[in-house]
Amino acid sequence: MTIEVVLLIGAIGLILLGLAGLFIHNNVFRMVLALVLLESGVNLLVILSGFYRSGVAPIFLTGSEAGQAMTDPIPQALVLTAIVIGVGVQALALALILRIKAYYNTLDMAEIRQQMEYDLAADTGVTSPASAQSPDTLVRSKTIYSDENKHEHMQGDKKIGEPANG
Repeated sequence: MTIEVVLLIGAIGLILLGLAGLFIHNNVFRMVLALVLLESGVNLLVILSGFYRSGVAPIFLTGSEAGQAMTDPIPQALVLTAIVIGVGVQALALALILRIKAYYNTLDMAEIRQQMEYDLAADTGVTSPASAQSPDTLVRSKTIYSDENKHEHMQGDKKIGEPANG
């Protein structure tokens, strides 16, 4: 196996590990780590796109080596930029994770999402979100038909969409 094949397999492996980590884990910190793996795999794949085994860096070409294949410097410059941007994004993500942990006292995405929905519902003055098919919702909700055969969905004593004060 040549070095190109080994690096290609490694890049694809990193990309697949990153994608699997993003879809499998519910922990926010592990999702950020999976994103780092995904980014590293993509960077390696981009570097491989400009790699030639016998290539020479363009800066080292002299007049006698003008016919020789050179390594493409554009993917290297793009990856260098991507690494710098990636470090900034990772730092921001870690700072947000610290804030989330301090506010919600958990890093589990399902719990964070549920607490956020309840916080939003409390701030806007509406009932907290629930499944329309849950037994609790089916018992409390009823449909009232008016004279024009229009129906309005009622929940408790308030119409859905009606302001909390009214």
